[in-house]
Amino acid sequence: MEMSLRPLLLVFVLGLVSTPSTLAQDDPRYTKFLTQHYDAKPKGRDARYCESMMRRRGLTSPCKEVNTFIHGNKGSIKAICGANGSPYGENLRISQSPFQITTCKHTGGSPRPPCRYRASAGFRHVVIACENGLPVHFDESFISL
Repeated sequence: MEMSLRPLLLVFVLGLVSTPSTLAQDDPRYTKFLTQHYDAKPKGRDARYCESMMRRRGLTSPCKEVNTFIHGNKGSIKAICGANGSPYGENLRISQSPFQITTCKHTGGSPRPPCRYRASAGFRHVVIACENGLPVHFDESFISL
């Protein structure tokens, strides 16, 4: 092989190796899922936590009625789409192991900010929809408030 082609081949091979994680990061539905439902290390899991997180994640214009944050690591949540999940209903997957979660429920009043929320902390199985091996939707109907 010519010396001038080796750097090109190296770039091509490195591109193939790094593509899957880059695609995951660039998937808009997965990114939205993480924004709306993922918080690795919550600070307090009370009404103040909910009000702050909902505002920071852009879920208060209008006030979202119910939203659940999953605590843990992204890898274990992604695994629900594979080995750590089982089929559930139509096109959904349920986690085989429970997750620490915080569900934020709007306390009523105006759908416009400032939004007030009640927090419900728990440890339970979660139900999600997956596309291309990535979580893209959290099924709130599975969480009883």
